[in-house]
Amino acid sequence: MGWLAVVRHGEAGQGRPDAARQLTRRGEQEALQAGQWLASRPALSGATIWSSPYLRARQTARAIADAVDGDIETVEGVTPDDDVGALVERLTLLDVSRPLILVSHMPLVGLLTGRLTEGASHSGAMFPTAGIALLEADVWAAGCASLRAFVSPS
Repeated sequence: MGWLAVVRHGEAGQGRPDAARQLTRRGEQEALQAGQWLASRPALSGATIWSSPYLRARQTARAIADAVDGDIETVEGVTPDDDVGALVERLTLLDVSRPLILVSHMPLVGLLTGRLTEGASHSGAMFPTAGIALLEADVWAAGCASLRAFVSPS
């Protein structure tokens, strides 16, 4: 069995370009709380952390990495409008025995969670800022994961 935590970034301020938006003070606190919650899950020990290249996601991933003592990889294909199908295909190639924390954006986090748990390509969960879906599966494929927790640390 493997574990995947799908995390939406903390609250971000307004601005352009979208990729440069930073966490607000509240967003920084939310990211710290998300990190604390994730660190309290033994199943996520030693997790790899994938982050969107957008600044607010990288800031959230840094707070999480500090809490779980994990390494961050900034990855392409996990920004707000990226193709969830391509991401699921990428996830199917992973060794599920190594836990993964994915820090990204709406609507991708909602669509990914829906695809992995329900197999649906059109529906997805609504994530609050710093919301976390904790999934468990034998393989990261459509409809193969079980939702074990859905929390908003803030």
